[in-house]
Amino acid sequence: MKQPKPNFYNLAWRWHFYAGLFVAPFMVMLALTGIVYLFKPQLDPLMYGSLLNVPAAHHKVSADDLLKRVKEAYPQGQIKQYLPPVNAERSAQFVVINEGHELNVFIDPYHGDILGEQDAKKNLQAVARSIHGELMIGTVGDRLVELAAGWGVVLVVSGVFLWWPRGQSAGILWPRLNSRGRVLWRDLHAVTGFWGAALLLVMLLSGMTWTGFWGKQYADLWNRFPVAMWNDVPKSDVEARSLNSATRQTVPWAMENTPMPMSGDHAEHMAHTSTQTGPAAPTISLQDVQNIAVQRKVEPGYSITFPTTSAGVFTIAVFADDPRNDATLHVDQYTGDVLADVRWQHYSNVARATEVGVMLHEGKMFGPINQIIALLICLMILLSAVSGVVIWWKRRPQGKVGVPPLRHDLPKWKTAMVIMFALAVMFPLVGASLVVVWLLDWGLLSRRGRQTESTSPSS
Repeated sequence: MKQPKPNFYNLAWRWHFYAGLFVAPFMVMLALTGIVYLFKPQLDPLMYGSLLNVPAAHHKVSADDLLKRVKEAYPQGQIKQYLPPVNAERSAQFVVINEGHELNVFIDPYHGDILGEQDAKKNLQAVARSIHGELMIGTVGDRLVELAAGWGVVLVVSGVFLWWPRGQSAGILWPRLNSRGRVLWRDLHAVTGFWGAALLLVMLLSGMTWTGFWGKQYADLWNRFPVAMWNDVPKSDVEARSLNSATRQTVPWAMENTPMPMSGDHAEHMAHTSTQTGPAAPTISLQDVQNIAVQRKVEPGYSITFPTTSAGVFTIAVFADDPRNDATLHVDQYTGDVLADVRWQHYSNVARATEVGVMLHEGKMFGPINQIIALLICLMILLSAVSGVVIWWKRRPQGKVGVPPLRHDLPKWKTAMVIMFALAVMFPLVGASLVVVWLLDWGLLSRRGRQTESTSPSS
């Protein structure tokens, strides 16, 4: 009998299985937390309306007077950031470090009354964002999420190969809804995965730009600004990424690897003095800094981050829903000079594309329409992950994991090797894990399978 021609379907299926086994729990988690954060603009006013909403009035209290009220209420607190009202019916907000806790303190901009406080790291949106970015466990969580996202790319690539039409359309382009059991689940998995493949790749890649390892390397490679922009500005060794955290976004992605300028002249306040690391004692007022933001037409929704050292700066930053309105300004705390004013037009083309991708990822670019599209993608991810697990559960042999069998007569498929090598180079964590899984697969699982075959009785 003529032997069937060896192909790579089984090998792709095997790697798709490994990727899915690891990625599925993360995809469910990312989709669910993503949905929560996606609807932050709608959920926050509903959940925290008493803190966010105020009746509009004619005369506002100055930023300095608001700051004074907050200092009186938190005499031992450190004021970290000020967020002016986004519109006439919203409260102002201060971020305060008090007794080891980071608090969002809301204040009426018209009367100066403190409306209440919120734990900045334990409210719903902050928790969702922290789980989404680093599983609430810091660097280790960030690397796990990055690894899952990279394996998600492997999942999509291998899934498209498995899906690729081989002379039929039913179950490929549309599900066979009259089917039952595993066939229906398989169709739902394959068809959903196909139609969502490109969108899922956009979500995975745009999300990875924020990761601590791959994202940092990507930013260092592509985020380039004209050197002349920083020639006449005293620079520190601190990067602007230090202003961002897992629960709070301050500066845009494109600014993360830029140096933080320093305040003061060389004689009194610069890095060569012994007071550089001492506490900040600004001579310009908070209202002065807010006036600079208004004069320079920074879009409402910006934050003002306070300097923490005698050489530090005020940072005015808005991570705008439309990245064309992004702005990052560093202001000398003594003179009020604007040391840097970086906008969309200063970004490189790659940085612009990345910022647009991030806003699409977060559902902010086109308002409710973008939210609905992102929600549908999240639901497709959930359906694909759940259906994949159901298919595996229904297919697996009783009492076994059900790893797809590996054929030993597979030819060397150069295209496959090139694709896998490219993925390994593009995503180093994936590359390292590929080597580990490959060694485990060939050294343990495959050997165990061969031993089982050799000890089984012949028919």
